[in-house]
Amino acid sequence: MQKLDRRKAVSMLLQERGELLVVAGLGSAAYDVAAVDNCAADFPSWGAMGGTVMIGLGLALAQPERNVLVLTGDGDMLMGMGSLATVALQKPKNLRIVVLDNEQFGETGNQATHTESVADLATIAQGCGIYNAYTITNEGELATLAKAIHSHHGPLFAVLKISDAEAPRVLPPRDGAFLVQRFRTALLGEEESVSA
Repeated sequence: MQKLDRRKAVSMLLQERGELLVVAGLGSAAYDVAAVDNCAADFPSWGAMGGTVMIGLGLALAQPERNVLVLTGDGDMLMGMGSLATVALQKPKNLRIVVLDNEQFGETGNQATHTESVADLATIAQGCGIYNAYTITNEGELATLAKAIHSHHGPLFAVLKISDAEAPRVLPPRDGAFLVQRFRTALLGEEESVSA
C-alpha cells in the first residue's frame, strides 16, 4: 500500500485554511500543525490522549458557523473510539476528523497499533454512523479532502495512511493557559476573550 508523507499531507490540508479552527492531537499531529504556521486558531491538545475528537466536537457545536478540523493520530483515535458514536449522534455539519495513521504509537516507542492488523478506522466510523468516512493513500485523494474540509456539510472522517518516517519536531507552545487565551482571542476577538 502506498503511504503519504505526513508533514506534506498536513501542509496540503492547511494550505488555504481561511477561518478553519484546528484541534491537534498530541505528538506528531501537533508538531505537523505547528510546522505549517503555528496559527492562533490552532489548539494542540498536549497530553489529552483519547479526547481530541470530543474537544473538536464541543468546539463545532459551540461555533456552528466555523469549520472545525480535528487532526490526530491512530493511537489517539483508538483510545477515543467511543467519541465517533457521539459525533454521529450529534451530526455537526462543520466537523471534519482526519486521522494520521502510521500504524504505530509514536509517542511511546513506535509499538504497532491495531490499525496495522485488524482495525479499520474508516469502517468503524461508518459503523458508528459517520457515513462519509474513507481511507486515503494518495495525493489525488488528499487534494479532494482538502476541498471537502471547507465545503462538505455533515461530519466527515478520513484516515490518511502515512509513512512512519520521522519529521523534525516543531513544538507548539506548551503553556496551557497561554494556549487557551490565544485560541479564545483568535475565536472571539480581544475584547470578548478578556471579558468572557
